[in-house]
Amino acid sequence: MAGGVVHFEIPADDENRAGKFYRDALGWEVSPMPELGYTMIKTTPTEAAGMPSAAGSINGGMFRREGDLTSPVVTVDVEDIDATLEKINAVGGSTVVPRQEVGTMGWAAYFRDTEGNILGLWQNAVPEGDAAAAVNDIGA
Repeated sequence: MAGGVVHFEIPADDENRAGKFYRDALGWEVSPMPELGYTMIKTTPTEAAGMPSAAGSINGGMFRREGDLTSPVVTVDVEDIDATLEKINAVGGSTVVPRQEVGTMGWAAYFRDTEGNILGLWQNAVPEGDAAAAVNDIGA
């Protein structure tokens, strides 16, 4: 759903220490992904595709605190990150980290709002079967 909050991120100085804290304090499932320099955080049960099974619930992640990303971030789902960043910049916000690919899952970016808060943007990748269907629809 475009415009909805779909993810959260927590920066940490020591991801292992922070992971242990959230696991012990809140019972969250913490799964380091060293190849991505990221830790996935599961706060709620998920269905087979990995999406939260409880309506309104989100899961998140953790990364090394550095640069501008020093406090928790909420991430909003958008249809087009580049177009959204253009709008954000046009209305007084600014791009902190431009669109970057996240494996084959999609793209992420970070922006600063007019109050100095940093938020994330997420754009899902189009599954290969859907891309082929879209090309066929255009050609029809």
